Amino acid sequence: MSSLASVNNKIAGGGQSFPEIALADGSKVQTGTVGALLHNIRQYDELSDDAVAEREQLEKDMELAIPTLVKVGFFDLFGSDEWLAGASKGRRFLGQKAKDMGV
Repeated sequence: MSSLASVNNKIAGGGQSFPEIALADGSKVQTGTVGALLHNIRQYDELSDDAVAEREQLEKDMELAIPTLVKVGFFDLFGSDEWLAGASKGRRFLGQKAKDMGV
């Protein structure tokens, strides 16, 4: 199981896991990525300033999602600059990381 699958499966209930699917071009993506990302952003936004380890883990988890989000066209709908806007620390983190990766 990929690291992204492990991250996504944290939000699946009852020991279930999200499948990997093939896109029309034959490339494979891990399902559950958008749902897990939204969950992680919410968690990130709710962290206290002293929750350093939890923040670092959520940052790693969110960063892992970016290549899949690019592959499925997520940033075509909502560009990195849109993610940087607003008050959400999690959204801003994702937007900056995506921008740093050339998205």
